[in-house]
Parts: sequence; C-alpha cells; structure tokens
Amino acid sequence: MQRSRVSVRGVDAVGRYALLRVERGGLDPGEPGQFFMLSPPGRVLPRPMSLCLAPAGELAFLIDPVGPGTRALVALRAGDDLDVLGPLGHGFRLDVERPLLVGGGIGIAPLPYLFERLGGAPALLGFRNAHFAEAARLIPGAEVVLEPTYVTERIEPGWDILACGPEPMLQAVAELAPSAQLAWEAPMACGYGACYGCAVPIRGELKRLCVEGPVLHAREAA
Repeated sequence: MQRSRVSVRGVDAVGRYALLRVERGGLDPGEPGQFFMLSPPGRVLPRPMSLCLAPAGELAFLIDPVGPGTRALVALRAGDDLDVLGPLGHGFRLDVERPLLVGGGIGIAPLPYLFERLGGAPALLGFRNAHFAEAARLIPGAEVVLEPTYVTERIEPGWDILACGPEPMLQAVAELAPSAQLAWEAPMACGYGACYGCAVPIRGELKRLCVEGPVLHAREAA
C-alpha cells in the first residue's frame, strides 16, 4: 500500500462510463480485483476504484459518474493532480484451470486487468443497454447480453468463475457455482479497515470488504 500524488493523463469516454488514466509513478498495480482510493478534488472522502487496466506507465480506472465524487473524478483534465492510495484489499486468485470472467454493469471494471493477467480468458458481460455495453470493448472477444437477459442465464457448468457486479448477480452466481470468486462492492471511507464503513453481513458475521475482500469465495458468501 502506497500513497502518492500522481498526474492525470486523460479521461476517455467508454459508452456510459469514463476511463480515468493517471501516471503510474511508483505505484504498484497490485493484483486484479484489488482497488485504490482516489481522492476527488473538493470532496472530503475518497472513492474506491478497482484497477481496470495497467498499460506501461499508467493506471486506468473505469468510472460510472453517478454522484458528486465520481463526477468530480471524470471532470479531471490532463495535468491535474490526484491523490491515490493503494493497492488495497484481496484480489482474485489466478491459479484456475478454466477461467470464465463474468461481469455486470460497472462491475466489469476489474475484469480487463484480470483478462490481461490471465493471458486471455472468455468473458460473459451483462449490461442495461447497448450504450453501457460499449465498455465490453475493453475485453476482447467478450460475449455480451442485454437486459432483460441476465448473464447467469448463459453460464454453463465446468467453468472457474471470476465475477464482479451488483449483489443480486453475485448471489445468483454463488448459487450456480459455489467455487466461484466474487468481487463485492460497498461504500468505503478509508480503504484499510479503520472505519468499518464497508462492513457487510456475510453468513451471520460482519466482514470488512476492504481488508477481507473485496474478492471472496462464493461459499463464504452463500
């Protein structure tokens, strides 16, 4: 974990989302599924963002601008400074024999980096509509489904599933594949376990997703 002030290299539109690119500096990109705390200018609390891509010299984060903090992040311009803390949390295990990447909406954010680290893998992505689905281009060869079809309707047995998306999707994946790895989402204020803002009840006990997750085995969450 390292705290750095880095320079923004650009913000690119990706359908409904935005890809915020910053210089890597001395930051370690970490493992797929880990996250970074990004401090939007003029906002008190940072925002947790999964690493989406790690090209040479850069870190890139896929952002859905739905609130004041995320809108402040995508309003940044090349040359602006940004405070970044990370990498944080536990990511995906990569030692799987037959990986299938499953994502829903902005939950696809950590999957392009995961795809890269696995050396390529099939991916099944679900989106609300075609405008959101433009983000699928970040994962070459991905199969895309649009509502009212759900990604869980297309999952076949025999895959080692690595998934990220909204909680109902993750719960459905957990029922289909108890060995799946699931990246959960929750609001976070600190990112390293001090504030308990990301504590969620899982199997009768509270788990701080920032330190015990965000990636958990489906059997832990069922």
